[in-house]
Amino acid sequence: MQVLRFASLGSGSRGNAMVVEVRGARVLLDCGFGARELHARLARIGLVPGDLSAILVTHEHSDHSAGVFKCARRYDLEVILTHGTLSAMPRDRSAPPRLRVIDSHRPFVVGEMEIQPFPVPHDAREPVQFVFSDGHHRLGVLTDTGSITRHIVDMLSPCDALVLECNHDSVMLENGSYPRVLKQRIGGRYGHLDNQTAAALLGELDRTRLQHVVAAHISEQNNTPQLARSALAGVLGCSQEWVGVASQEEGFAWRELTLAE
Repeated sequence: MQVLRFASLGSGSRGNAMVVEVRGARVLLDCGFGARELHARLARIGLVPGDLSAILVTHEHSDHSAGVFKCARRYDLEVILTHGTLSAMPRDRSAPPRLRVIDSHRPFVVGEMEIQPFPVPHDAREPVQFVFSDGHHRLGVLTDTGSITRHIVDMLSPCDALVLECNHDSVMLENGSYPRVLKQRIGGRYGHLDNQTAAALLGELDRTRLQHVVAAHISEQNNTPQLARSALAGVLGCSQEWVGVASQEEGFAWRELTLAE
């Protein structure tokens, strides 16, 4: 019996969005796409915007938030975010969407889905990531963090599925064409995870329940899917093909966590 499933609409510096579904409740995690693009990308996984219950926002950077308020108003969706993220979101003169401000340490529910936020080190106002649960399984999502804290390890251990940032290869970033200041931001404590740091985190987690691991937020200039997969597969002791990839253009199709019949 299917209980929890999740799919990415796109992951990377040009826009991020992911759908998590538990028994009919569907949360859009971030919305870095406009309304027309969101509609097209949802159609690829068999949904329309009206199927969504809410938009959940990790932080205010435009690749995660550019379409949040416009899409929420257009499709009458609740927006769920921290106070810091709300204060940093771009505003216009249109009527605001329905808002729910959350505590970055307290769980909340959408339908039968329990969602646990947790703070992460990133150069945003009050950034968070999330663990989603159907009461039996746990899906952990971690992107847009520059370093790993003990709290992050505790929050993601154990999970049945992980979507894990593998933003850059440190050698490619260092030797690439980005300005020095941008390299320092990306590779710094409040930037993004490189492949080896993501793999080291995976090595610290309780992995006994893992059914899915997906590498996400992969830089198109400073990384390759093969390098990200290789780093994570080395820790898991699996083939590189077993590790999923969330791409910028395609995201990834539905992945399911199920209960035995």
